[in-house]
Amino acid sequence: MLRFLSRVAFCSYRHLVFGGYSGIFFSSDTLQIAGYLKPFHRALKAMESIEMDSVSLKRPISSKDLSGDSVKRQKVSDNLFSTETSLKAQDVEPTSGIQNENALDRELTLEVPGEKNEEDFEKDELLDGETEEESPESFADMMKHGLTEIDVGITKFVSTHEGFSGILKERYSDFVVNEIGKEGKILHLNDVSVPADEEDPSEDIYSVLSPDDKKRLEDLQLFKNREDNVAIEVVEDTKEKRTLIHQAVKGLFPGIETKTEEREGKKYIIAYHAAGKKALSKVRSPTDPRKHSWPKARGSYCHFVLYKENKDTMDAINVLSKFLRIKPNIFSYMGTKDKRAITVQEIAVLKITAQRLAHLNKCLMNFKLGNFTYQKNPLKLGELQGNHFTVVLRNITGTSEQVVQAMTSLRDIGFINYYGMQRFGTTAVPTYQVGRAILQSNWNEMVDLILKPRPGEKGYLVQCREEWAKTKDPEAALKKLPVKRCLEGQLLRGLAMYGLKNIVSAFGIIPRNNRLMYIHSYQSYVWNNMVSKRIEEFGLKVVPGDLVLKGDTAVQVEEGNVDNYTINDIVMPLPGFDVIYPKHKIAAAYEEILAADNLDIKNMRHRVKDYSLSGAYRKIVICPQDVSWEVVSYDDPKIPLVQTDLDKLEGKALPEYNKEGKYRALKMEFSLPPSTYATMAIREVLKMDTSIKNQTQLNTVWLR
Repeated sequence: MLRFLSRVAFCSYRHLVFGGYSGIFFSSDTLQIAGYLKPFHRALKAMESIEMDSVSLKRPISSKDLSGDSVKRQKVSDNLFSTETSLKAQDVEPTSGIQNENALDRELTLEVPGEKNEEDFEKDELLDGETEEESPESFADMMKHGLTEIDVGITKFVSTHEGFSGILKERYSDFVVNEIGKEGKILHLNDVSVPADEEDPSEDIYSVLSPDDKKRLEDLQLFKNREDNVAIEVVEDTKEKRTLIHQAVKGLFPGIETKTEEREGKKYIIAYHAAGKKALSKVRSPTDPRKHSWPKARGSYCHFVLYKENKDTMDAINVLSKFLRIKPNIFSYMGTKDKRAITVQEIAVLKITAQRLAHLNKCLMNFKLGNFTYQKNPLKLGELQGNHFTVVLRNITGTSEQVVQAMTSLRDIGFINYYGMQRFGTTAVPTYQVGRAILQSNWNEMVDLILKPRPGEKGYLVQCREEWAKTKDPEAALKKLPVKRCLEGQLLRGLAMYGLKNIVSAFGIIPRNNRLMYIHSYQSYVWNNMVSKRIEEFGLKVVPGDLVLKGDTAVQVEEGNVDNYTINDIVMPLPGFDVIYPKHKIAAAYEEILAADNLDIKNMRHRVKDYSLSGAYRKIVICPQDVSWEVVSYDDPKIPLVQTDLDKLEGKALPEYNKEGKYRALKMEFSLPPSTYATMAIREVLKMDTSIKNQTQLNTVWLR
């Protein structure tokens, strides 16, 4: 059992730390073993002590190494790929610009599968089994073919201090993210009580269940027998009594459904697991979330603060929706958060009571829900004001003077606002290459990039890719894939449904946001390269022809008003049909980089409307807000150095540090606007390459 737990934990770690399809979730059997349920907490905590996943950020990069003509844009050859496609940034950036409704006379329409096909997919997902074991050594092999910062245009620094080394995310609790809400306040989980509501059933209803009933229902909820059910006899057979039992079961045991049956002249309430293969309940839709009516005076959306540890936002929502037996799309949020971290963010869900949500705290681990309120409207992507970060860099080598120089520069000058390595699929198909193929309408190449075999890869995808390379038969390849919810599985399903001659529609079954992330990745790749070129040409001074924003409109800086702006005001465009370009030599560089990829900068519209790029503007240098730091000493590498919201809620104080400890850690806090990468701020402090390829080359602690 312990060996199996280790397998699942490493598989889960691989998805959570190094990317993978954002919507992936495990089957119910795997969920209970992977650690979502409390009975497995101790085993997983024991395994966590192994600390397989720390990354040492060493070998500071010299400014000389990255200056002048020595740094040039390096193209990544087509055979350099890794395992799975990572499509996620720390915060999902809203689609920029406004689409023109009259874009093209010959515009294509995406055909998407109907509801029947989607339901069939959901059935398949419930049947997905465990994935194959993959050793850390095989992951290291794959990383030999990963990306470095130079590959995606990240080459410059704005500071002049000497870099030093440290360990980033040695523990996931070393990286804490608190969302900054719509009103500009940092969100915290500080209240898990349920707001008083006359419409909610009284806590007294739970007395209708006997201790034996509760024990049997708990066993059922914890998947000890997914096909079993619990029969509760209705002693006093009245409609009111049956209603109370239904409410008590569903309130105390999220994920359990009930029905009334008559057996040998007696009435029974039959409780069964909603995730069971033979479950009779349907998945509720946004327009029919529960059978009972919703009070008119109550806001339709329950907003709550979600605290989660080492879980991706979509993974967390999939788990919540599975236990509540609702579709994930009735949840809304303002941004997605880093995976290997402790994160706090606001979530909204349609017509699910705070009472039901609060009961999840009793059966889920690594999650905590609280600060419940009812509101009229859902949340929207991009509504957040930013994120506040608390980051610990352990075992630093920098002197006190170096630390002060680095952090003062970060506070006063800032850092280059590069798109971070997560944007490009650091352990997978370089997502910008897939995006480029889409923009070129080279659909066969797009499919090949996603599905063909990759050097060094091992695990459950290998047989699937080999089958595809050999036969180009999507159904045969799909049979080799045990986890069909991954992006490769979704694409193969689409190809099986629509055929190889209708790849546009086949690709269209992948969620729109995930498809667009490929294209946004290509835009980000161009932007990173152009910003490096601009810094190389002009440094940090403002020059005529630069762009600044006046409201939402970009205007060019004139000779006479150069002194009115600083480098923090300058923006650069992501390529598109609705942006202007700088009026200096960088404009020609934009044309050249797109022309090298057989794209026309003057025609960024696409025959498929979804893939037409309107463009956007992004500041080239960001100054973090609320910057603070301290250096602490410690002896135990596993000692927590950050007091989390959950610690405060439970009254847990930080342990006392040994002020003369043999290790030193830099603990920093800062706030960043949306779609800005904290790893790029840390890169500026340490002067190091943040790519996983480079980190695994520098550190092998996770192989021990």
